Amino acid sequence: MNAVKFDVNLSILLTDLPLLERPAAAAKAGFDAVELWWPFDGPEPPNSDLAALRQAIEAAGVRLTGLNFDAGDMAAGERGLLARPDGSARFQANIDVAVRLAGELGCGVLNALYGNDPGTDRALAVANLRRAADAAASIGATVVVEALNSHENPKYPITSSQAAFELIDEVDRENVALLADLYHLHRMGEDVLELIDRHGAGFGHVQIADDPGRGRPGSGRMPYDEIFARLAAAGYQGHVGLEYRHEGPGAFDWRQA
Repeated sequence: MNAVKFDVNLSILLTDLPLLERPAAAAKAGFDAVELWWPFDGPEPPNSDLAALRQAIEAAGVRLTGLNFDAGDMAAGERGLLARPDGSARFQANIDVAVRLAGELGCGVLNALYGNDPGTDRALAVANLRRAADAAASIGATVVVEALNSHENPKYPITSSQAAFELIDEVDRENVALLADLYHLHRMGEDVLELIDRHGAGFGHVQIADDPGRGRPGSGRMPYDEIFARLAAAGYQGHVGLEYRHEGPGAFDWRQA
């Protein structure tokens, strides 16, 4: 596992702590990198809120390696604004805010979730992805497209790596790539080892949890020792985001096993 670099998704782990305390907790647990879903209620939070988050991350000595664009009300089931006519203005308002925060923290990956059906518009998604990619290029960042599993996200249209790659090809920007969330893809029946072997070097980002259950590696049936070995062999250079559910102590004990 030494060849793989991990980061902690602070939106799903360490959530027993207030957000601004989680970067330091991740550092205390031995991590030098973190990632986040968009952690604010709207696309343009007050500068004081942005500054507080930035200062918490910097003070902890960790790097932000991934950040979602505003994806709407995730707790209520929304899964992005990219392709939604009723959310497009909110997404566009967030682009410069998210890119600026990412640039200030040296974050090179920005995730743009597609949005739920009914009501998504493919042409709008492509236009918004191009707009986001062009803004992200100004800080040398990549915009990633993520497939989600339909069992937990029944209204989300992008549910396979093939569907994500088709959208990426249509956008036609060099800095748009796949976010390979191996939990979601495995739950949809994909051969994640084959996907890594074929495309791993070009992944924009990787996220993991075990299937079934979305718990830590080793809690389900996914072959994570082999997955990590294949990522290293494929030449994947980025971080692997820990995006699993956990309660109680020992969230990261699997790394010592």
